[in-house]
Amino acid sequence: MTPQNVSNAGYADDVRNVAATLNAHAGPLVLLAHENPDGDALGSVLGLARALRSQGRTVLAPMVVPRYLRFLTQPGELCEPLDEWPQGALAVVLDVDNNDPARVAGADLTTFRGPVVNIDHHGTNRRQAAAGVVDPATPATAMIVSDVIDAMGLPWTEAVATPLMLGLNTDTGSFRFSSVTPQAFECAAHLLRQGARLAWLNEHLGRHPRTYYGLLREVLGTLEFLHGGRVVLARVDDAMLTRTGASWEDVESYVGLLRSAEGAELAVMVKDFGEQVKLSIRSLGGVSAQNVAVALGGGGHVSAAGASVAGSYASVRQRLDAALAAELRQADASAV
Repeated sequence: MTPQNVSNAGYADDVRNVAATLNAHAGPLVLLAHENPDGDALGSVLGLARALRSQGRTVLAPMVVPRYLRFLTQPGELCEPLDEWPQGALAVVLDVDNNDPARVAGADLTTFRGPVVNIDHHGTNRRQAAAGVVDPATPATAMIVSDVIDAMGLPWTEAVATPLMLGLNTDTGSFRFSSVTPQAFECAAHLLRQGARLAWLNEHLGRHPRTYYGLLREVLGTLEFLHGGRVVLARVDDAMLTRTGASWEDVESYVGLLRSAEGAELAVMVKDFGEQVKLSIRSLGGVSAQNVAVALGGGGHVSAAGASVAGSYASVRQRLDAALAAELRQADASAV
């Protein structure tokens, strides 16, 4: 299949280089993604791991999968985080910058002395791997992995296509986000032709445990509409989880719910851990979630970003308010 991103002249060359690097490496391949993996991280790892293993390749995929995504995994195909690197390994870092080892989960990249391949679509990626494809114009890393699998000549099966469809589906908001491109639909069609189970994925992604709803009731009690309703914000802390019997995993999809508020251009879900605050930020239109996250030491995409900030919620809230106000002013100035 033709590589998805035909607008980037160097993209096809990068894909071929990564494919050649993976094909030429005879030793074990260690597939890594970011902490708190989402659908794109898991889907990219599973899709590539299954395709490689079908050819007898030795693949280690250390990942702790959140409960809402475990329906996709099979026993034994993922492993616990590595205490040491296998001899002769090549690291393949997916959906995160390999130069941000604090965010790479599953193994300690700071102790790794072998070659690194990086496949990612975040605009903040520093592009310093031995071989890599980094394209912020691509809506999901799973799309790039699909091109790499084609370039490697690996066979397609439903088991390979379905997790890649998960990544594409979730990172495009079920094809609702402004990041969706014609190539995204072309990739989806390609994956469907290979047997990807889109309806099955959506059915499982739409299910929630009872604790999700109990916690949601508490979270909605913290709801704030700021800047004339242009920003919607909610918060969750340990006490709420204790009262409802919920877990932090139950919080993951709430920011998408906030994003749907009429008139909202920025949605912020605050995870208050006491002396650390994690922010999930989503944006619409000409406003950038990425700019807000970067101002707080984080990163991500224009429409979806996040940051982890040390300090109490009260202290972080002041910085967050300033970053939100600055981004709205910049968006208003750009619109003039």
